[in-house]
Amino acid sequence: MMNDRFQEITQKPNAPFLGAYAFDGDFFVAKTKDAWTVASASADDKIKDALAAMIRETERMKRFGFTASEYERARENTLKNYENTFNNRDKQLNSSYSQEYVSSFTNNEPFPGIDYEYNMIKMVAPNIPVEAINQTVAQLIQDKNMVISISGPEKEGLVYPSEAEILAVVESTKAEEIEAYAEEVSNEPLIVTPPSQGEITKTETNEELGATVWTLSNGMKVVIKPTDFKDDQIMMTASSVGGTSQYAMQDPLNAKIMSSVITLGGVGNFSRVNLSKVLAGKTASASPTVSMTSQGFTGSSSIKDFETMLQLVYLYFTAPRQDQDAFDSFVERMESQLKNAEAEPMVAFSDSAMHALYGDNPIIARFKLDDLKKIDYDQIMKMYKQLFFNPGSFTFTFVGNVDEEAIKPAVLTYLASLKGQAVNGEFIKVPMDVMKGVTKNIFQKEMQNPKASVFNVFSGQMERTQKNRITMDIFDQILDIVYTEKVREDEGGTYGVSSRGSIARYPENQTILQIVYDTDPAKMEHLNAIVHKELRDIAENGPREADFKKVKEFMNKKHSESIKQNGYWLGTLDTYYFYDENNHSDYLATLNAITMDDVKEFVKELISQENEIVVSMMPTEMEEKVEE
Repeated sequence: MMNDRFQEITQKPNAPFLGAYAFDGDFFVAKTKDAWTVASASADDKIKDALAAMIRETERMKRFGFTASEYERARENTLKNYENTFNNRDKQLNSSYSQEYVSSFTNNEPFPGIDYEYNMIKMVAPNIPVEAINQTVAQLIQDKNMVISISGPEKEGLVYPSEAEILAVVESTKAEEIEAYAEEVSNEPLIVTPPSQGEITKTETNEELGATVWTLSNGMKVVIKPTDFKDDQIMMTASSVGGTSQYAMQDPLNAKIMSSVITLGGVGNFSRVNLSKVLAGKTASASPTVSMTSQGFTGSSSIKDFETMLQLVYLYFTAPRQDQDAFDSFVERMESQLKNAEAEPMVAFSDSAMHALYGDNPIIARFKLDDLKKIDYDQIMKMYKQLFFNPGSFTFTFVGNVDEEAIKPAVLTYLASLKGQAVNGEFIKVPMDVMKGVTKNIFQKEMQNPKASVFNVFSGQMERTQKNRITMDIFDQILDIVYTEKVREDEGGTYGVSSRGSIARYPENQTILQIVYDTDPAKMEHLNAIVHKELRDIAENGPREADFKKVKEFMNKKHSESIKQNGYWLGTLDTYYFYDENNHSDYLATLNAITMDDVKEFVKELISQENEIVVSMMPTEMEEKVEE
């Protein structure tokens, strides 16, 4: 409940902090002490404001407690979370059990199991009135045993308050005439009058992938795959061709920030804050998404709340909402984050790496502080409405414990009723090619903790076949094994080397292998020589047989686990119907047919194209040694 209040404050303009949260648990420097902790992050010039707001909200809670409506929502959400876990209790991953065991060992927490916990919370929660909560809060928060800690970077112009100033803020805030929390509560439903239903004009069956496909009267496609992997989960995704490619050339800044802005205002008659209140006790979410190539939705729900998820989708199509206050608050938070980012060495490293890869391409360049004042909220929402103008161009995919007949009324009401045509959008090709040739850039940056950061890239053109993509995945994992042994263990030169390879759909067949690591500046040149040597050794001689077998065994095992997860099938079906690309049916056959020679020839072909980038960031005190 306290965190909901903090979230509400951050949505307002000129908020005292960028974000804040509260919890009851271990004291932050001692597991042997319990504490009520309130923490926040603030802009450089709002440290005292943030502290005052934390004290003020804590005092408000202590003096007046929580409202009945706040408590009812929190109780509903808590019960719903336990219910979801209970309903899916037979399908829990091993990791969820291991986390319970670790918590038991480190925190002395009992773990009786979800059956006991759910039945206990169902019995206890309805019998605890809000008055009992408020009485506990008043006893918990006292004027003694308070610790105030402020931490942050050392940088020019940033002055932290003194102990006397901190205590003055605490005393003056406690002396304020603080009023009880006043809440805006709406009993209005998401949709007052449901629209008239549309129709299903065609039904097809994809036996190979186990899915049913409906074509709706507005041209929209709906793909449905029932599974029993989770007893009470339905996952959703939707895609339509277009994306920010429509605007990337003429308006790159607004296009770049669009996905972060379009949901700030909430939807329909509900602000973002009020929307969370309306959805209390429900397991349903849906949000619009925009990428370079497409626009769409992501979401999930329980069986019972499937209709609510589609109501949200319907409103994002028909009634997107703007909220200037929420946008202004977003800009203020972004301003503080971007100011801090400019001073971070790793941001400079990332900028240098992206510049080496893509040059001065404004579509790729990081969003910077100077860009913030150029973004146009009205224009962004106009672009959003254009992208989502034709629901008939979308393909929706639902995977989970979904019954076709049970969901049909909601699909006909909230999807088929939308006005649209079966006309696909257009992806506009934009320049995103990687720079060719050999580039090397070593630069210095002042650091509090001196280290060298190295970014290696090998790029080229490789046909984007399923075999090549799987070969790249195998090679990528083999490199991780080799570099762990040769660079981390044998040389003790780094905590780890991260390698990642990809073959892009767009730019078509663009292939990139990235190898990144941090190390002691004195060891940088020696370690990077090893990185390159091991890579070229695979190109010349192929991978070691033990590494090759280990990776393929792991990938077989991982696939057998993945096909039992809803998320796997959601991505597989979305890719199949959006890109006409089947990544499932022949996966294992293709994987197991790949040989060590295939890996060798793949790597040889990639590095023979002689497109190589090395970006190295060194601490400033190493400059003389580098020059020598």
